[in-house]
Amino acid sequence: MAPLPFEPESLPPKLDWVALVPGIGRANAALARYDGLIQGLTHEDLLLAPLRTREAVLSSRIEGTQATLVEVLEEEADPGAGTPGKRSDIQEVLNYRRAIQKAVMELETRPLSLNLLRRVHGVLMSGVRGSQRAPGEFRKMQNYIGSPGAGIDQAIYVPPPAQQVVPLLSDLEHYLHEDAPDPIVQIAVGHARFEQIHPFLDGNGRVGRILIPLFLYARGVISRPAFYMSAYLESHREEYYARLSEISKNGDHQGWVQFFLTAVTIQANEDTARVKDILHLHERMKQVVVDETRSKYALPALDSLFTHPLFSTPQFVKTSGIPVASASRLLKQLEDAQVLAVRRTGKGRRPTLWSFPQLLDLLR
Repeated sequence: MAPLPFEPESLPPKLDWVALVPGIGRANAALARYDGLIQGLTHEDLLLAPLRTREAVLSSRIEGTQATLVEVLEEEADPGAGTPGKRSDIQEVLNYRRAIQKAVMELETRPLSLNLLRRVHGVLMSGVRGSQRAPGEFRKMQNYIGSPGAGIDQAIYVPPPAQQVVPLLSDLEHYLHEDAPDPIVQIAVGHARFEQIHPFLDGNGRVGRILIPLFLYARGVISRPAFYMSAYLESHREEYYARLSEISKNGDHQGWVQFFLTAVTIQANEDTARVKDILHLHERMKQVVVDETRSKYALPALDSLFTHPLFSTPQFVKTSGIPVASASRLLKQLEDAQVLAVRRTGKGRRPTLWSFPQLLDLLR
């Protein structure tokens, strides 16, 4: 016998706010420190680009995608030359990053809305697994979560019926635009409710995780939508799913929110340390690249390395704007200085692939 579809309670859920106060304080303080660091960056987009790619890899990995950060960067550096069995997974990661970028652009002129999430989903599912499952459209049929190949009678979780999807999402949208006691708790509840509704036929987990930084940015909690939680959630995947499951089984919103607050605190502290490390590396490398190359193109070269820490020679020429002859000479100088390493020597039509090991180590 199939499990009954879940019937969510009305929002907001009842919470013991007094018990949550310490966790709320820690999460907000950690996130404020991280955002203060981000606001002080002079090369904000440049230094955050690697973190966006890292987030795309980790969020996709939660859903079973096997592509690594290096494999994604290799495919970007030389399209079609990556691991053949991984190309579909790699495309899913690249779609995720494009979806984030599209959402960020839209938030500059439009409020956070269900229509924005539909467009994000359309980008996410374009040309990959699930691309035939109504990308960009809320589901019109029953779905369920279970083991691969299992029927609905063996489902782990059955979301609300299709006819309830739009009304429940409208309630969620209304809730996310309310003035709540704390926005981090608000998005904790909002993320869980989105996953409970499971409004798309595929890709719900990834859209739900993209929703977190978008909401925090839209509410002014962070100055840029560049706080990503998938590293913590991927490393605590079993507890992540268990806490969400406890809401539908036992109505335990309290345990979920406490888990989420801890996740925000730890992730924000780790990201603060990682961005500081990237910033320090950028400052160190600025002097090294200038000293080793004595080139007027030293700074454009440095910026390119931080945007694409694994790249091909043609890609470097394109992103840096440096003429081919100067670029080739400069890359060789940086190899001799042990700033860069040759990952694959060029042969025939296949270009040389280079890596910037110190930045890749920080991203791992």
